[in-house]
Amino acid sequence: MKILLVGASGTIGSNVYDLLNKNHEIVHAGRNGADVQVDITDEASIRAMYEQTGNVDAVINASGSAGFAPITELTPEKNETAINSKMKGQINLVLFGLPYMNDGGSFTLTSGVMMDDPIPQGSSAAMANGAIRSFVKSAAIEVPRGIRINSVSPSLLQESSERIGHLFAGFDPVPGGKVALAYQKSVEGAQTGQSYEVY
Repeated sequence: MKILLVGASGTIGSNVYDLLNKNHEIVHAGRNGADVQVDITDEASIRAMYEQTGNVDAVINASGSAGFAPITELTPEKNETAINSKMKGQINLVLFGLPYMNDGGSFTLTSGVMMDDPIPQGSSAAMANGAIRSFVKSAAIEVPRGIRINSVSPSLLQESSERIGHLFAGFDPVPGGKVALAYQKSVEGAQTGQSYEVY
């Protein structure tokens, strides 16, 4: 397969790349040091990325930002990060990517554990994560040409626990390699409309 992997240099993306690169052609898209440059918060940038890559068999998004703030300090401006990147950015990857997706291809988006297992300061991220899961579930019933769409909801990664583990009290971190398997299931499997939870 020709797989467009957005965010291959990140913690999740690098694990997904290492797993899928063995058997597939991976096109890495990202802000820096990638095969194709893209900023998922910019609609024109997403369109330009697809024009450059051409048709693909799968799109995986392993990028997206969300801010952490106590609800009493969560301003509309701070909330925009999650809306524009984690939510709209991922949805636009699907909307603009449909014409470039080969028949029977797949989209795999990324949500996260906070929508089901809340943490302090995580309301904005949880909002975006829940939106992605709902979008995937609904879009799956009407995407054309046998195209599938799923999302992966990882818990705190072991590789990230030193940096942000203090925000996830009592969570058992999961290795990135285990999280990558969920993306493989989405791309190489046959299911659609799923949210793969990785704990």
